[in-house]
Amino acid sequence: MAKSVANKYVWLVETIYNAGRITFDEISRKWEETDLGDGGPLALRTFHKWRETAEEMFDVNIECERKGGYHYYIDNPEDLKKNNLRTWLLQTLSVSNLMMENQALKERILPEEIPSGKEFLSVILNAMKNNHALEMAYKSFWHMQEYTIRVYPYCIKSFKQRWYMLANRGTLEEPVLRTYALDRIYSIQPLPDETFRLPEDFDAHAYFGNVYGIINTGNAPQTVRLKVSVGQANYIRSLPLHKTQKEVERTDEYSIFELWLCPELDFQQEILSKAPDIEVLEPVDLRNSLAEKVNTMNDIYKGKAI
Repeated sequence: MAKSVANKYVWLVETIYNAGRITFDEISRKWEETDLGDGGPLALRTFHKWRETAEEMFDVNIECERKGGYHYYIDNPEDLKKNNLRTWLLQTLSVSNLMMENQALKERILPEEIPSGKEFLSVILNAMKNNHALEMAYKSFWHMQEYTIRVYPYCIKSFKQRWYMLANRGTLEEPVLRTYALDRIYSIQPLPDETFRLPEDFDAHAYFGNVYGIINTGNAPQTVRLKVSVGQANYIRSLPLHKTQKEVERTDEYSIFELWLCPELDFQQEILSKAPDIEVLEPVDLRNSLAEKVNTMNDIYKGKAI
């Protein structure tokens, strides 16, 4: 069965990366063993063609060490971890390769379902690339009726199996930034005659850098201290809640973690979802706010609230 050409480039990068150093003959033998090919050896000319394309596609350098048998290696392996988009792309395509190689197990592989909306990605990305405005019909979870709006797309972000678009719904002179879930878009079309220029000082990573999730109200970040049970600490230690997370105390019963962020609604909901294994120690106003929500939940489950 013919497979995506892009998956072959991913396979090559992953094979060399995992090996550290590997000869062409070893690469060819591994290619014969994979279901991506036809079971035959990899031609040297094809290998070099794939190598050049993979280098350009993933911005990596595949070098050859001629001493001791011509071993190929990734010259800048640490860079693969620094570029979030490149890492995500490689990981996504790598998983895609694994799934295609294991079609016989399809009834035993259960991926998460992702809401619709990804069909609008192409339109949005093209508009971002060409600096075109967009007109879309949208209906949030907070409005009864859908409405049509013109926006200027700044960036896209994925969060909890959903894609979001950060866009300016104001004017070019007085921007008003809002985040829109792609699965709440009913229709969207580019406006090629209406172009815009992305502000030079806009940095997508910086915009979302101080928040957990997609809500940014412009509040200043602050230190958040969490007391986490031993079992839960293992989870957030392996999958940090935020890039600023650091463990400042560790005992046999709990750990204390500190984060530097804006504790917006997305973060609060994440903390509540892990209760009672996570306790907010600081800031006090966040602790009190969550305590009120917990008391309300307690009343609901005791039948005191409607």
